[in-house]
Amino acid sequence: VQLQAYGGGLVQAGGSLRLSCAASQDTLDQYAVGWFRRAPGKEREFVARITWNGDLIYYADSVKGRFTISRDNTKNTAYLQMNSLKPEDTAVYYCAANQMAYGSVFDGNYPYWGQGTLVTVSS
Repeated sequence: VQLQAYGGGLVQAGGSLRLSCAASQDTLDQYAVGWFRRAPGKEREFVARITWNGDLIYYADSVKGRFTISRDNTKNTAYLQMNSLKPEDTAVYYCAANQMAYGSVFDGNYPYWGQGTLVTVSS
């Protein structure tokens, strides 16, 4: 599967953005999807993951209650709705896919990655 992440941009603190992760060359319903991010000068970190049918979702503590991961398999697309954004959410956001039953919080368990989309939150 090939993934393309898009929807990033510049937003003020407290604002919202929705990221999309579009799949091609395979159907996304065979894959769990994870979102990760890499802030300037930091390691890539887990943000959220969703199982192939959306029935199990897990968030990093830093985004819980503010971000929502979802998917629409009929559109071959996964989403990350980000609300109440903070300057510390500034990062390049990546979507990734694997065929593990519950996805994973570890980036090493994802063989398929999108190219990343930059989110900048100004204070």
